[in-house]
Amino acid sequence: MAMWVFGYGSLIWKTGFHYDDRLVGFIKGYRRVFYQGSTDHRGTPDFPGRTVTLEPAEGEVCYLEVREKQYDQKAHVDIFSDRAATVPAVSGVLIYIASADQKLNRNYLGPASLQEIANQIVRAEGPSGPNRDYLFQLEKALTLLGCEDRHVIDLANEVRSILSGRN
Repeated sequence: MAMWVFGYGSLIWKTGFHYDDRLVGFIKGYRRVFYQGSTDHRGTPDFPGRTVTLEPAEGEVCYLEVREKQYDQKAHVDIFSDRAATVPAVSGVLIYIASADQKLNRNYLGPASLQEIANQIVRAEGPSGPNRDYLFQLEKALTLLGCEDRHVIDLANEVRSILSGRN
């Protein structure tokens, strides 16, 4: 039996496990947001970094962690490879989602302004390296796939602005 996993964060550029096939596609009704705290890879318990999770968002599409241990929900969704498609390319694909329930997900950081998230990403660092590297790798991987994600692009530009001293 085949199992498909939808990679919307670091799984795009750093899989960390063997796979037999790869399909570039998107899911409907979700958007990628930097709301999940990372205390084990891109931050520490004292100063968590931020990584992406999925948030339900009507009318949105999200293109394509061992690492998912801090995500408390799993769901199965359909993957589409063409925006005009009405039939999914693959059904029943596993995704991991970080819920906002602090009792179930102690690392959920939630929404903040773009500047607040950027400042946190600039300062956070964990065993896997600086939090900004995660953001820049995600931006690069999405660009190489031809996927535009305004949240990621705007956040990366804000981080660059802070790092250059313009902000």
